[in-house]
Amino acid sequence: MSSTTTYDQEADAAYVRLAPEGIVVATTREVAPGIILDLDAGGRLVGIEVLNVRSRVADGGASLAARPAA
Repeated sequence: MSSTTTYDQEADAAYVRLAPEGIVVATTREVAPGIILDLDAGGRLVGIEVLNVRSRVADGGASLAARPAA
């Protein structure tokens, strides 16, 4: 399985897409504050969004600064 990870520095949000691009998101669930799961119609995981990334990672998000936003 391949995944795509993007980081939007302005929004301080990261997204990991686990499913191929053709798979459509049918449902979005916030499972914890700032942790959002995208699911397809069958309830399978399509992607994960993490908000307020800098406050959640050990290095303050310094290693994410070079990642392009989608």
